[in-house]
Amino acid sequence: MGYRRAVNDYLDVNRANWDERAPAHAASADYNFDAFAADPQHISDGVTFDRPLLGDITGLRAVHLQCHIGTDTVSLARLGATMTGLDFSAVSLTEARRLATLAKADIEFVESDLYSAPDVLENAAFDLVFTGIGAIGWLPDIRRWAKVVATLLRPGGRLFIREGHPVLWSLQDGRDDDVLALDFDYFEHKDPLVWDEGGTYVATDHEFVHTVTHSWNHGMGEIVTALLEAGMTITGLVEHDTVPWLALPGKMTKVANGEWQVTDRPRRLPHSYTLQAVRNAV
Repeated sequence: MGYRRAVNDYLDVNRANWDERAPAHAASADYNFDAFAADPQHISDGVTFDRPLLGDITGLRAVHLQCHIGTDTVSLARLGATMTGLDFSAVSLTEARRLATLAKADIEFVESDLYSAPDVLENAAFDLVFTGIGAIGWLPDIRRWAKVVATLLRPGGRLFIREGHPVLWSLQDGRDDDVLALDFDYFEHKDPLVWDEGGTYVATDHEFVHTVTHSWNHGMGEIVTALLEAGMTITGLVEHDTVPWLALPGKMTKVANGEWQVTDRPRRLPHSYTLQAVRNAV
């Protein structure tokens, strides 16, 4: 259930939640550490989905922001990029480093919240900033995020983000009919949605203690405008009719490559999007 609350403790609250999630995620079949260890060609479902739009990244210096336990980070390294992963959860990074060792991937992992990334990473140095699904909703200010992205990229460097669509994030779940009802904020609001939920998005027997999280939605116009204001040019925006997790329980069907789709008339709903932008020359 979502409700409103002050935001001054959002980093501590969310970090406690992700610190607890990380070992359960790393142990799950969904993240499949064993496949990374056994098969040097294995890459995550998310990066597999991204490859047609991502293109050849061989030789690029890239940073994966909000990298969690590193499965996409390792996957990008296997596609030829020199990778850095950044996350605010020390426990997540412990799992990410363990995965990189299992996968024999040479990756630097850096602990930092997103907004402090320019303080711990080289600025104007990266050819690619990569952000995977389910990341920016943990951030209260999309304009600050866009400024971080632009600061890290060299002129001509590229942002690649696939994310759950803000229309999807605003839908009510738990309905017993086929109605898709807008219930939560579509536009960014200074106050977060605060959730108290006992589970996570992978199958696990772990009983969570840190169950509260703070999140924000960001409308497509807000995201695009933030990037433009940060000195970037939008080069691609594709909306997809699938998303890589069971976003609406009871209303979705699993399709290929770990993706999920609304069962009833899926063309009603943009499920996710891929956005690309380049940093303008100074």
